[in-house]
Amino acid sequence: MSSRPVVVSGPSGCGKSTLLSRLFKEYPDKYALSVSHTTRQPRSTEQHGIDYYFSSKEEMIKAIEHGEFFEHAEFSGNLYGTSFEAIHNVVKSGKTCILDLEIQGVRSTKNSSLNPLCILIKPPNLEELKSRLRNRGTETDESLCKRLKQAEIDMAAADTEQDLFDYVIINENLNEAYEHLLNILCSLQKGGK
Repeated sequence: MSSRPVVVSGPSGCGKSTLLSRLFKEYPDKYALSVSHTTRQPRSTEQHGIDYYFSSKEEMIKAIEHGEFFEHAEFSGNLYGTSFEAIHNVVKSGKTCILDLEIQGVRSTKNSSLNPLCILIKPPNLEELKSRLRNRGTETDESLCKRLKQAEIDMAAADTEQDLFDYVIINENLNEAYEHLLNILCSLQKGGK
């Protein structure tokens, strides 16, 4: 276990959830996701307290104002954030805490006292990302356009803000991307970067 949290970021549809689900299934005693809060509506397969803590915008703004969040950001018109309590719960369980954050969240945590290791998961290109988002069947034409536009902005920022991420994984092949992720985490366990 590393007390240094690991921040994983990437556009919706890049394979983050698939890679992290596999990691948690194969190494349930080593890694755990810090469950984030959001004001967006849950997808049909998502469960409150497992995938996210779903709350109203008013509730979340109040908690932010009370200093209960380590980081928070607005993305596609919804608030997302990680509470101090969520991180504490993972560390207390003896596991390395993994945070799944949007790029705004990465920016706000990168230079924090927790010194997170930041990993970007990228699709091979935007056309592949568009195909993946369409194939999962959860996007309207409007939300697809919004997510692709945000992905373009985020990928451009990742290219220009080169200190933002410690590692970049291009997820063209899921198994290769997973092996790359495991190598990075193994290096962290041994006291690497």
